[in-house]
Amino acid sequence: MFDLEINSIGDSDSYKSGHAFAYPPGMQFLSTYAEARSRKRWNYHMVMGLQSWLMKLKPITTGDVSAMEDLMMKHCGVFNRQGWDAIVNECGGILPLEIEALPEGMIVPVGTPSYQIKNTRAGFGWVPQYVETPALRAVWYASTVGTLSWHVKQSIRAALEISADESEAKLNFSLHDFGARGASSAQTAALGGMAHLVNFNGSDTIPALLAAQEFYGADVAAFNIPALEHSTVCAWGEDREVDCYANAIDRFLTQRGPGSLLSIVPDAYDFRHAVDVHLGLTLRQQIKSSGGKVVVRPDSGDPAQEVVFALNSLAKNFGYTVNSKGYKVLAPCTGVIQGDGITEETIGQLLTTIMTNGFSVENMAFGMGGGLLQSVTRDTLGWAQKANAVTGGHGPWIGIQKRPATAASKTSKKGVQMVIENEQGIAEAAPLGSFGSERNILKPVWRDGELLVKWTLQDLRANSNKYRLINGDLVNISR
Repeated sequence: MFDLEINSIGDSDSYKSGHAFAYPPGMQFLSTYAEARSRKRWNYHMVMGLQSWLMKLKPITTGDVSAMEDLMMKHCGVFNRQGWDAIVNECGGILPLEIEALPEGMIVPVGTPSYQIKNTRAGFGWVPQYVETPALRAVWYASTVGTLSWHVKQSIRAALEISADESEAKLNFSLHDFGARGASSAQTAALGGMAHLVNFNGSDTIPALLAAQEFYGADVAAFNIPALEHSTVCAWGEDREVDCYANAIDRFLTQRGPGSLLSIVPDAYDFRHAVDVHLGLTLRQQIKSSGGKVVVRPDSGDPAQEVVFALNSLAKNFGYTVNSKGYKVLAPCTGVIQGDGITEETIGQLLTTIMTNGFSVENMAFGMGGGLLQSVTRDTLGWAQKANAVTGGHGPWIGIQKRPATAASKTSKKGVQMVIENEQGIAEAAPLGSFGSERNILKPVWRDGELLVKWTLQDLRANSNKYRLINGDLVNISR
């Protein structure tokens, strides 16, 4: 991974370099908006990410303009030197834009505008679409990872409500971010991992903690526990495997005291022998008397078979109770986390398998790696930013739209948009003026270089927690 500093002119697609000369003469202002438009996977999505881009925007300098002119003239033979010089000289290097957006963390139906951009000065109508690349990139990725994480949360919540006595108390640490090493860059891990933390409080991704501090004011956005990896087991040698576990239990549980936790990965050699004999017999008394909890992590083999084996072995050797829902709950000193091969689909399958075998889902946690941070693309939710209105500045906005005859799904919204909450508290898009302005929740968040609204991670979590997925429908439980 390398850290490349890119000025705001260069953070775009090169074909946009000539668009200022392609708009109709007399067009002074342009409005553009972004939405997710594909329901192939989900009908509802989270809104997130715009603030992380806005907080990184820096004023453009004459040096930036000259450097990009030199590059773009060699690259594609066209560059809007006059326009960029005007931004430096007339606007102090600040992009002359007003950006409206929905509250971050909000869950909305696919097809709802998440943000809308207009230029604030006449003659700069070419700027709103020029920033499509960084704006959309910040939003589509964070929103899509956050959406994936949110939908998994709904699935786990539903299983906990069936099989656990205190379902909400178990929920926030039931999905852990294991994705940092599988992400394409530290920036990817930071933005996607941060989106996951709107829904859950467990993560191994340090860049996500740093991003949540910088962009959303979180002190410590997530928590973790001591955990072994294969190197820490194999370094002891196979004949001293049990000594490795005994040492870890002493260091991380006994010495740390009651309530401490430790994750052990026992599949370096023979997973079933390690769980059933090393942990279940040889070290059983040490675990029970430590006052802490050992969480067993299967990391190879068939996930369903190994999870069920671990649950049964721990129940046999450490005991269990049966809760009011009729499901087995492991002794407080044991638990299981599955992090190998985890996706939204496999979590659903494992939840069913766990309950079918008589165990409460509260015994389990899941760790998702590449399936969380690296399995989505812009096409997952069909994110797009499209111009929706123009004006010469002396008359009303004139609605424009894309309406391809061969792809109705790509038809864009015509006219400047507003978003309201309907009687059920669910977001709906409408042309501006369809309702009173006081109902518009698409609010200005940035204008001419000033951040007008600064969301915190706490705000995002509160916004997200207003919504539940019940029988496939989005429900605003705050109503």
